[in-house]
Amino acid sequence: MLPATGATGRGLLNRAIARLAEAGIGTAGVEAEWLLAGVLGVRRFDLYPALARELDAGLAAHFDDAVSRRARREPLQRILGWEEFRGLRFVLTPAVLVPRPETEMLVEWTLTLLPPPARSRRPLVVDVGTGSGCIACALAHERPDVDLIATDTSLAALGLARSNAHRLGLEERIRPVASDLLAAIGSTKADLIVSNPPYLPTDLLSELTPEVRDHEPRAALDGGADGLRDLRRLVAEARRVLRPSGALVLETAGGAQAAEVSALARAAGLAEVTVRRDLAGIERFVAARMSAETIAEAA
Repeated sequence: MLPATGATGRGLLNRAIARLAEAGIGTAGVEAEWLLAGVLGVRRFDLYPALARELDAGLAAHFDDAVSRRARREPLQRILGWEEFRGLRFVLTPAVLVPRPETEMLVEWTLTLLPPPARSRRPLVVDVGTGSGCIACALAHERPDVDLIATDTSLAALGLARSNAHRLGLEERIRPVASDLLAAIGSTKADLIVSNPPYLPTDLLSELTPEVRDHEPRAALDGGADGLRDLRRLVAEARRVLRPSGALVLETAGGAQAAEVSALARAAGLAEVTVRRDLAGIERFVAARMSAETIAEAA
């Protein structure tokens, strides 16, 4: 065993909190605790019994490196290598976005729009731009009767989504597919399409916080000049893939963009267009359904 440093966990933690606060991290105390818990291999709430002990030099150096990375504004989740989403833990790599709390609300709404369980047929959901697989896995976990197709243009993201589904015991019901939005779905019909696509205007990317601007995959953020590039295409393509009464559920940048996506859905002939607010009260999520009129037009 490496020699002790002479510093207790509490002393190292206090110094880490000071460093993170100086770097402008608003939640320095909580994040320092998460980093130390990660280094020690314990849950954050099991950390305190270890604070009175001296740490060996190897663990202290590992913790110092983790704190330095966070002080340089690398996201906490990138350093830990995982994030929790609707009670499930997802491994992360630089190929995918860190799952956000507001996207948990997208999943919650999606669950209410799915057909009820039935013996005759298993509902099919397409998760477009699956990334880490957090949306697909959360839906599969909470609705054992549902099958999913998870699409992404990034093979690295698809590999990670497949790995996360396997770790969670959900791989038999989630099929990763390399696809530009819905292009590879073919003639398959889905009961629901859900997506958290790139939706930020290109010019806005330089204004993002360092955690997002410098550490998230640009392809998962950049929605083109107006942010609507992929959202516009998804609304237009949904008619081809959705079953009668099938639902389309989208996350947007919120506010004016949610209103624009709602208008696109109505113009495409989708019905029951509804907007929901996120945790901050911003109108962010848009849902719509295939109407009888749209089905007749497509026939």
